[in-house]
Amino acid sequence: MSEPQGSESTRQLPVIEKTAENELGQATSAADYTPLPTLDDTEGGNGRFWSPRRIPAGVLALLVLAAAGLLLYDVVAVRADRPAMHWRRSLARELAERPLDDTWVLVGAGVATALGLWLLVLATTPGLRDILTMRRAHPDVRAGLHRNAAATVLRDRAMEVSGVRSVRVRMGRRKADVRAVAHFRELDDVRADLDATLADGVRGLGLVRRPALSVRVARPGRKG
Repeated sequence: MSEPQGSESTRQLPVIEKTAENELGQATSAADYTPLPTLDDTEGGNGRFWSPRRIPAGVLALLVLAAAGLLLYDVVAVRADRPAMHWRRSLARELAERPLDDTWVLVGAGVATALGLWLLVLATTPGLRDILTMRRAHPDVRAGLHRNAAATVLRDRAMEVSGVRSVRVRMGRRKADVRAVAHFRELDDVRADLDATLADGVRGLGLVRRPALSVRVARPGRKG
């Protein structure tokens, strides 16, 4: 009866080592890994979701509308033989008389430049950093997973490991930071099981780009 037990133990260990080492580039006792690229990473149409930018677009539209309406009203008033508004006369006089190296001119130019750069960044970046892109199971359907939901899934998977008392998961776009507290079993054994379990959990999320995994296991702190 000792031979079947030995054969079972030799069947289990290589399976864990092959899964962790060949597919994820890590050993079972390692605390973090760099996931290998998949074919889904290079497929077209799997990029990040783009934010509609409703608030910046609405604010900008209101400002442009107010400025254009005020300027149009002043132009119509001048055409009707009425004097131009005081602010436009003062602005024209200041622009004509004030030198370019004046402090207020430089401040106004800096504010305008910063606003323009901010608008360019909003126009060229996708936003929605809290949504992770998932692989497409159907060409006409795009799916995304919120980072909090992904962290909850990994936390539930980690709590299934024997010896784990509590788990805290911080899910980023490129890395999942897992900190677990173990109240019994050896820390190396708990960490090895967490590595294998969480690596399988990351694969199960179905993300286009699998985040790197960092696992830290510690004993609970003493009270008092």
